[in-house]
Order: sequence, then structure tokens, then C-alpha cells
Amino acid sequence: MVTEAKSLALPDHTQLPESDGTFVKNFQEHPQSILLTDAIQPRLQKIHSDSQYCIGQDCGIYWRMTDPPERGAQAPDWFYVPNVPPTLNGELRRSYVLWQELIAPLIVLEFVSGDGSEERDKTPYKGKFWIYEQVIHPAYYGIYEVKKASVEVYRLVAGYYERMEPNLNGRYAIAPLGVELGIWQGYYLNAELPWLRWWDNEGHLLLTGDERAKTEHQRAETEHQRAETERQRAEQAEQENARLREQLRSLGVNPNS
Repeated sequence: MVTEAKSLALPDHTQLPESDGTFVKNFQEHPQSILLTDAIQPRLQKIHSDSQYCIGQDCGIYWRMTDPPERGAQAPDWFYVPNVPPTLNGELRRSYVLWQELIAPLIVLEFVSGDGSEERDKTPYKGKFWIYEQVIHPAYYGIYEVKKASVEVYRLVAGYYERMEPNLNGRYAIAPLGVELGIWQGYYLNAELPWLRWWDNEGHLLLTGDERAKTEHQRAETEHQRAETERQRAEQAEQENARLREQLRSLGVNPNS
């Protein structure tokens, strides 16, 4: 009964700070998060027909009680949690509170702004790597370095992270999602960069909404051009038939006989 009383006294996402007041570290982090979310949404909607999942972008995962509270949170640049409601009590999530949810994220991604030491820090109770590995327990942890155009991915095995080997295409299989994670060099939101992106298991790039719309527009345009070409060919054939019929008539031959 005492344990139950204590658990009831723990704060939830509405009572904990949703920001520690720090700046986003660079201009690339926000579009990178949007790119990841936009492209994978159709896949997640197929996996979760009940819409029970959530995606966090630079928001806190609370893993212990501290004073001030935000010291007990990690704020991954991007993470995905399966089988949880996208809202709580009709409100958008302000943060993700482990002692309230109990379900760990499937994948956490950090975007490196410095030299990467912060994302690889294994200092107990302080280092990001240690906290993810030993407390939060996402099945996959990715460290993306835009300056190096690289990403390294760790998979949780028997309670510890093992660095994964990329496949022949330089990408990492995230098996539960049926996708691969890797680097794509291209133009997105006004910037030419090596972006972190998803592919399916057949090697097809998962497209954003704008890319899907553009692809559909190109397909429709191609279909329109094909239909127009067929119409012109049919019209030319009819004109040729009319010319031949007129020649036969001029020779005194009934073209219908």
C-alpha cells in the first residue's frame, strides 16, 4: 500500500517541464527531424492500424526524479515509441515519462553538433550513451554526424549496446520496422546535405509527402502524355485511311467493297 501511494505521487507529463530552455544546436536539426518523421509516417500507419504510437522530436524522456526535474530527462533529437497512445487524456504529450508509460522507445537518434563525445559518453548517470543503454533501453540507438556524412547504429543485446555492421549499401536494418537507416546526399528544405533517411527492405527510398506528390504528378503527367500520343496516332491513322479511301474513289473503286 505504501508503494502504491508513492507511485501515485509521482508527477506526469503535464507536471514536468517540457523544455530546459536551451537552444536547438543548429539549423539542420529541425528539418532533419521533419524529414525522418514525414517519410516514415505511412509505414507506421500500416504497422499501427490503431494509431497507437508516438514520435518525439527534441522532447524529454524522463527517467528519474531530480531537482530541478529536467536534470532527470534526456531529450533525443528523434525517437519512436510503439504501442502507446499519441495523446494522454486528450492532450498532446509534453514529454515522455518512463515511470508513467513503462514502454521503452524502439529507436532513439541523436544528431551530433560537436565532436560526438557527448553522444558516446558512458559516464554512469550522466552520459547519454550510458543512460540510453542502462536506463531508457531503446532497442536501437543511432548517432548521426552530418559533418562526417555518417551514422553509426547500436542494437541492444543482453542489456548492452553492440555496434551494428552496415549492409552492402552502407545502411542499417531496423528489423521491427522493416526499414533501413542510412545517409542520402540530396536537396531538402533549401539545403544540399548528407541527410539521415529511411529505405525499405528492397532498397527503395521512403519518400516524404512532397516527394510522393511530385512522383504522383510525374506519373499522371506521363500517363497523360501517353494517352495524348495514342490519340494523335489514332487521328493520324484515321486521316491516312480517309486519304486512301479518297484515292480509291478517284480511281473509280468503291473503298467499302
